[in-house]
Amino acid sequence: MGSSDNVALHGSAPHLHWHASGVTAAARQARLGQRAATVWLTGLSGAGKSTLAGALEQRLVAAGHAAYVLDGDNLRHHLNRDLGFSPADRQENIRRSAEVARLMNDAGLIVICAFISPQRSDRALARSIIGEANFIETHVCTPCAVCEARDPKGLYQKARAGLIPEFTGVSAPYEAPLAPALALDTGSLSLELACDRLLHHLAPWLG
Repeated sequence: MGSSDNVALHGSAPHLHWHASGVTAAARQARLGQRAATVWLTGLSGAGKSTLAGALEQRLVAAGHAAYVLDGDNLRHHLNRDLGFSPADRQENIRRSAEVARLMNDAGLIVICAFISPQRSDRALARSIIGEANFIETHVCTPCAVCEARDPKGLYQKARAGLIPEFTGVSAPYEAPLAPALALDTGSLSLELACDRLLHHLAPWLG
């Protein structure tokens, strides 16, 4: 990002200036022997996003790659703990998280994001922040009935009882991706096979 980008980002604070690094993103990626990427896993609660993200991270690291998971629940414990689940807060949650992923991509890492991210507009925002070349939208398209039958955190039961307002899939909508890079149904695919498909798609990034 150059100084012109800084003007766009901080037009209301012209005293701020972007300090460019002396090490380029390309140099970092060459050092790591991989291209930076963000695998953005989107889907309903219980679809298997976090499980898949963790398994993919393990497979990548075991193969000698630098990878890291950004999990939506984990970030809401720390960076995004001041945010709720209104549409505006959900958008800010995605914006902040995408900015973190962008910085990690700049460091040369492969980032695996696990976020419900139910709105197409919010995912488009994430794509614009991270960059088209690095953004791999992956729909974990496990059907709602399967997710609810799993209900690993007991959230669907609470949402049906009215204890959790604005719960995606019950009292709030989920807008499925129209043209994801990948669609993975963990109700019909094993974890190993879902990981295999992701790794196959990532092959051009892995050097």
